[in-house]
Amino acid sequence: MSAIQRALISVSDKAGLTDFAFGLAAMGVELISTGGTAKHLRDAGLTVLDISAYTGFPEILDGRVKTLHPKVHGGLLYRRDVTDHVKQANEFFISPIDLVCVNLYPFEATIRKPGIGLEEAIEQIDIGGPSMIRSAAKNWESVTVVVDPHDYEEILDEIKKNGNNTLKETRKRLAAKVFAVTSRYDGTICAYLETLGEDIVAPTFTLHGVIKETLRYGENPHQKTAALYALPGYNHPCVAQGRQIWGKEIGFNNLLDMNTAFEIAREFTRPAACVVKHNNPCGAACADTLLDAWKRAFEADPLSAFGGVLSFNRQVESDVAEEIVSAKNFKADAIVAPSFSDNAKQILTTRKKWGTNLILLEAGETETEGDIAKPRAFSDGIQFRDVRTIPGGILVQSPDNVSFEDEFKAMTLATKRSPTEAELAALKFAWVICKHVKSNAIVVAKDEAVVGVGAGQMSRVDSVHIALSKAGDKAPGAVLASDAFFPFPDGPEAAAKAGVTAIIQPGGSVKDAEVIALADQYNMAMVFTGVRHFRH
Repeated sequence: MSAIQRALISVSDKAGLTDFAFGLAAMGVELISTGGTAKHLRDAGLTVLDISAYTGFPEILDGRVKTLHPKVHGGLLYRRDVTDHVKQANEFFISPIDLVCVNLYPFEATIRKPGIGLEEAIEQIDIGGPSMIRSAAKNWESVTVVVDPHDYEEILDEIKKNGNNTLKETRKRLAAKVFAVTSRYDGTICAYLETLGEDIVAPTFTLHGVIKETLRYGENPHQKTAALYALPGYNHPCVAQGRQIWGKEIGFNNLLDMNTAFEIAREFTRPAACVVKHNNPCGAACADTLLDAWKRAFEADPLSAFGGVLSFNRQVESDVAEEIVSAKNFKADAIVAPSFSDNAKQILTTRKKWGTNLILLEAGETETEGDIAKPRAFSDGIQFRDVRTIPGGILVQSPDNVSFEDEFKAMTLATKRSPTEAELAALKFAWVICKHVKSNAIVVAKDEAVVGVGAGQMSRVDSVHIALSKAGDKAPGAVLASDAFFPFPDGPEAAAKAGVTAIIQPGGSVKDAEVIALADQYNMAMVFTGVRHFRH
């Protein structure tokens, strides 16, 4: 195959472009460019041929048509090894374009801006760019197509080492990247136009992730293929796009537990700590300091905490790190927090009892004002969705991203006795935690700390018994949260006999009157939220 002689460059993101173009020019490659890109390159001192001079046709319709021309797509698509293609190219004065460097109009970034209207969004739908890179990718055996500025340095180096050309395998890999880019681009536009940012069910659903890392295996070792894909454009603190700073390779189950733990911790703006085991919290607490929050979260169930995942909604400092590593008969799999101080890192990574297996992951900053965090604004122009798969299909729903502040304002008193101020604070805390527990979910809490959890039972009363058993002698004076209504009075009665003084639940059962009467009999306070938080 002949050397690269001609490159067409047209980009929105100009990061690294000048060095890349100078590298091509130094190897004798002719540069063709469009509009703002051509000006950018000329201002840097490069010689550039305008696309209109190359095609013999001016840019028209405010730049909407500039590269949609037979000389452009003919130069990209004609096969150099097919005699008839070469003959037609010569007949119509079509010169080969051997390299295309294009990135697309920033549609996704545009629609995330506040106040962007449909007309402005439409103007950021690229037509010529996707057409060019698809043409180049289809003819990858002859054309190198570059859509990612991160590839510039590698491509230049390869061209220099291989007689002014790229390797066949490289061109094939770059072509595959093109269709990943255009797939995501078209999917984003489709989602925007079908919903226009509204919370409605669209006729199609496209999900595009970018590989972040391969994993050791899935939930079990025989599930050998597993990976984490990050969702581009998701701009909130999260585990999926966090930064591992220490420890063994993260596993599939680690990520599930770390995600649950961090999402619980960041529900609160007061210092909060959480311990998760098998994707359920076994301890969680809020306090005036992160150290006290950790102590109270750990005390909830030290036995279950062993081998669990810890999370915090503040930077972990040395006092918290020291408390973690000095706990007797305790070892964690992972710790996730917005960040770790240098001293905390040293303590957590140099103690022999932890070795190099402990995973430390920084997931970004969280809110620190108020008591309970505000719901995250997931949409950013395109609705964020909770996605799960079943054989043969995809389940898609809006996230359980309620405003707890609004929920608590709408809360109603069901019993004769109102909760005390301390009980109300504990009820609100337990309700937030309950949202993250597998249904049937029961959380027993005292003074904004979990003391017992019952999760994932087929019978709600069984979850109550498990949570009370975990709470033990901490149950008297505690409160209880249930993620869904009580179908019978048996659960509240078991709680009352254990000394629980207040309950929060959605209400709405045909047996509500019996449940309320039972609570009144034991002088318990009970409030209804009217909102259910199943977590399957």
